Amino acid sequence: MLVFWKQRLVVLAVPKTGTSAFARALAPHASMSVQDPPELKHAPLYRYNRFFRPMFEKMGADHMETVAVLREPVSWLGSWYRYRQRPFLDGKPVSTKSMSFDAFVEAYTRGDRPPFANVGSQAKFIEPRPNGTAVTHLYKYENQAGLIGFLEDRLGLSIDLPRENVSPRRDLALSADLEAKLRRKCTADFAAWDSAL
Repeated sequence: MLVFWKQRLVVLAVPKTGTSAFARALAPHASMSVQDPPELKHAPLYRYNRFFRPMFEKMGADHMETVAVLREPVSWLGSWYRYRQRPFLDGKPVSTKSMSFDAFVEAYTRGDRPPFANVGSQAKFIEPRPNGTAVTHLYKYENQAGLIGFLEDRLGLSIDLPRENVSPRRDLALSADLEAKLRRKCTADFAAWDSAL
């Protein structure tokens, strides 16, 4: 999470949407850069609303705008699948080594997800709160030019994104039946992505 106090903007760090690169590029310009622990770095909207928003309001910021990025859901799951193939996870319950992408996605569509497929939901990450708190600016990961243009304009600086946290390449072909099942089970995630700029 990055906080730009003067610009009244908070960049929420949705996992697997390029937030490490943005943090590297923008942290030196931020009023606050939350990098650890992961539960705070990747604070979803409900956690931002509960802990950060009240603190900002007490410090005089009546309305901080938020920006978040969503990735096309199959691509997002592909990024998790590839990330969890890294050698440092070998032998751990979250590893996807020696597993097909179909097997990973099939496990993700279950009601009770095994540890390797328990990666959350982008729609839940940005879910509006009962008090009206919602993500103000929502961008598609695939629209990097639009996102960078917005941030450059809002922050008054030029952004040069480094490549960060790049996972190994893998075959991410998904069977038609399984993609249909994913779309049926995760309609909120596809709808959220469709609604982004």
